[in-house]
Amino acid sequence: MEFNLQKIDGKARAGVLKLAHGEIQTPIFMPVGTQACVKALDFNDLLALNAPIILGNTYHLYLRPGSEIVKQLGGLHHFSRFPRNFLTDSGGFQAFSLSDHVKVSDEGILFKSHIDGSKHFFTPQKVLEIQYDLNSDIMMILDDLVGLPASKERILKSINRTSKWANEAITFHNAQKIQAREQGREFTNHIFAINQGGTDREFREISAKDLTSMADFDGYAIGGLAVGEPNELMYETLEFTTPLLPKDKPRYLMGVGTPQDIVEAIARGVDMFDCVMPTRNARNGTIFTHFGKLSIKSPRFKLDTMPLDSKCHCYTCQNFSRAYLHHLFRAGEMTYFRLASIHNLAYYLDLVREAREAILKGEFQDFYQKFYSNLEN
Repeated sequence: MEFNLQKIDGKARAGVLKLAHGEIQTPIFMPVGTQACVKALDFNDLLALNAPIILGNTYHLYLRPGSEIVKQLGGLHHFSRFPRNFLTDSGGFQAFSLSDHVKVSDEGILFKSHIDGSKHFFTPQKVLEIQYDLNSDIMMILDDLVGLPASKERILKSINRTSKWANEAITFHNAQKIQAREQGREFTNHIFAINQGGTDREFREISAKDLTSMADFDGYAIGGLAVGEPNELMYETLEFTTPLLPKDKPRYLMGVGTPQDIVEAIARGVDMFDCVMPTRNARNGTIFTHFGKLSIKSPRFKLDTMPLDSKCHCYTCQNFSRAYLHHLFRAGEMTYFRLASIHNLAYYLDLVREAREAILKGEFQDFYQKFYSNLEN
């Protein structure tokens, strides 16, 4: 894996990430395809959106259809027919979101399946073995995610546990690389560590020092944010966390967020993002535009012949009116989910592309101010 920084404007960064299934120009937003599928879309839609990478979920794909089945069917790329890159999360977030079905120990995470109640034990090694079966381009280590607010004792335990698991993961991963090389096998799976520490500067520093002292990870994620803390506190945490991470490696803010969150994080040196927000909100009737959000279910759009966003060039905006999308939503038509999801993802992908272009020109501050100015108009 190669990551080349092309330009830094303030703290905002533009780079190129080279993986086995194509280049990724950063900053980048990754559509969430939990089940190897972005809801309501297929691989042709994603290619039309020019999405270079999507996110799948290790926990969900392990349970259904099963990682061994995905391996037999050629890995995620052949299985889904999406020919570009996949990043897979490790299951740490599911331990947080499905806490009633989970028991966490220093050895790993015991899951009780939300599908059939069966029990499964995820260790740092097991999580990587699943992701090797999936043939992810970027694999996340197992981490211990804590909701906020949390006690200092619980956050410290999260850091220590995540560091322990990271060390086990990188040791196992490097052994697999050596074995593949000795066997003459191509090895294109890359591994990211996850920085934890809540919103505490001292804890974030401890976590960063732990992780960067280990054998080289391919990239570093910032986890444990957007889990209950105020937005301003999240931005403040990013402000002091990103400089703690290696400058020459990609930085990935996990599970964030709104367009404003993404712009603020780019301004603080983050390169990669994912969130269910654009597709989930689309399905619920919320549309993101250059001028803020609109609720397509509102009666005021019943006769509106305008596109969803006059500045958008996506398939939906080029062909359909707000009135038609309003009608489809009100009628419960499945076509609505596809058209709205295409637009919201196009908006997010355009947002990071526009940010990248501004960084390359040394005009990120102008982009930043224009972003907020449009929202006020």
